[in-house]
Amino acid sequence: MTDRDKYISPLSTRYASDEMQHIFSQNFKFRTWRRLWIALAKAEKQLGLAITDEQIEEMERFKDDINYDVAEAREKEVRHDVMSHVYAFGKQCPKAEPIIHLGATSCYVGDNTDVIIMREASKLVLRKAAQVLRNLSAFAEKYKAMPCLAYTHLQPAQLTTVGKRATLWMYELTNDIENLEFQLSRLSLLGSKGTTGTQASFMELFAGDEEKVKKVEELIAKEMGFESCVPVSGQTYSRKVDYFFLSALSGFAQSAYKFANDLRILQSYEEIEEPFEKKQIGSSAMPYKRNPMRSERICALARYVTVDALNPALTSEVQWFERTLDDSANKRIAVAEAFLAVDAILGICINVTSGLEVYEKVIEKRVMEKLPFMATENIMMESVKRGGNRQELHERLRVHSHAAAARVKLEGKSNDLIDRIAADGSFPLSKEEILSELDPKKYIGRSVGQVDEFLAQVVAPVLSRYEDENIESELSV
Repeated sequence: MTDRDKYISPLSTRYASDEMQHIFSQNFKFRTWRRLWIALAKAEKQLGLAITDEQIEEMERFKDDINYDVAEAREKEVRHDVMSHVYAFGKQCPKAEPIIHLGATSCYVGDNTDVIIMREASKLVLRKAAQVLRNLSAFAEKYKAMPCLAYTHLQPAQLTTVGKRATLWMYELTNDIENLEFQLSRLSLLGSKGTTGTQASFMELFAGDEEKVKKVEELIAKEMGFESCVPVSGQTYSRKVDYFFLSALSGFAQSAYKFANDLRILQSYEEIEEPFEKKQIGSSAMPYKRNPMRSERICALARYVTVDALNPALTSEVQWFERTLDDSANKRIAVAEAFLAVDAILGICINVTSGLEVYEKVIEKRVMEKLPFMATENIMMESVKRGGNRQELHERLRVHSHAAAARVKLEGKSNDLIDRIAADGSFPLSKEEILSELDPKKYIGRSVGQVDEFLAQVVAPVLSRYEDENIESELSV
C-alpha cells in the first residue's frame, strides 16, 4: 500500500508548515525521550548512583539515531511504546541498557516530552503572530488617515479610517500573544514523579534521602531548559495545562476568524482584497470571479480550532485519581492538530496581510454616497448657531433624509439630500456652505491619533520582543 492509498491529514499535506510539523514529528518526540533519559541518568549519577561516564557517553552517541525498526517490532510484541523504545535504545547502548529509564515511569518521557513540544510549538506560534502584527502595523500606519465607512449591525454608521479598523484586528491579536506568553511563563516540566506522583521509586533509589530526590528534578529541569517542575501531580501533569494552551490557541483562531470574515465582507464591497495571483482561478464556472479563498480557509480552520479546544476540557474532567489512560489517544490528536491548524492559520494571515490591495477610489465613492446623511447633524448644529430651531430642523432633516433614501433605493437614482436641504428655506446656509460640511476628514474623530497611540503604546512593546523576526509565508496550494 502506497501513501496515496492511505489517509494523510490535510494539515500535513496542505496547510501546516514544515517547521511546525517537525515539532510534532516522530523524530522530535523520540529524540526528546532519549534526551530525557540522558538527563535522568546524569542527575542520578551526580547524586551518587552507580552510573558511569561511559554509559552516558554511549547514550549521547545514539541520542539522535533512532532505530525505529527495532522499536516498532518490539511494540508489536509488548504493546507498550515506552518500553519498546527503552528496549531499542538498550540494543544500541548495551553498556547503558541496565540504567536506562531507572526509577521512571512512562509519563517521565511521555508527559515531559509533551510539555517540551507545547513549549516549542508555542514559540513558533508567537513568532508567526508577531509577524502578522508587524504586517498589520505597517498597513495601519499607511492608511491611518483614509476615511472609510464604519458599520454597526453591518449597516453604515459614522466614518472610521482604514488604518483604525486594522487596529481592532491587531488589538485582539496582541491579547492572544500576551495570553500565550503568560501560559508559557508558568509552564513547568512534570519532572520525575513516579507512578502515582509520590516519587516512591526515587526514594528507594536514594535510600530515603528526600533532598536528593528533589535535586534530581532540579537537575532534569535545568538540563531541559525549564526553571522548575510541577510541585505536585499524580502520574501525569494536570490535563488542565492542555486546556490552558488550547484555549489560548482558540483565542488566535477567534481573532483570525474576525479579521478574515471582515476582509471577506470588504472584498464583497470591492474596498479591500486579499492577494490574487496572476494565474489563480476564482471559479470553475465563472472566470471573472476573485473569490477570497485565503480568508475563507482561515475561517474554516479557525472554526476547527475553536471546537477542538473543547477536547482537553472534557479530558481534564475525567482523570480518575492519580491517572487514567483515556486521555492519551485524544490528546495525541487534539493538541497536535490545534497547533498545526493555528500554525496554518497564521501562515495564511502572514500571506494575506503582506499583500492586501486597497481600492481607494471605491472606498471614497462609497463614503461620499453616505456622507450627506452623516453630515446632517453638523448641518443642523451650524444652522442652530445662526438662529435656527433645533427641533424644527431635526424634523426637516428627517423628512429630507427619508425622501433621499427612497430615491436611491426605490428609483435607483443619486442621493439628492444636499439639494433638498439647500432648497429648504428653514436652513440659513447656502449650498456652498452645506457642501463644505462634506469633508470626510471631519467625521473620523480621533482615528489618526488613536492609531498613532496604539502602535506606539501597545504594538511596539510586543514587537520589540520579536524584533529579529521577519517571516514570509507562501501557500502550498
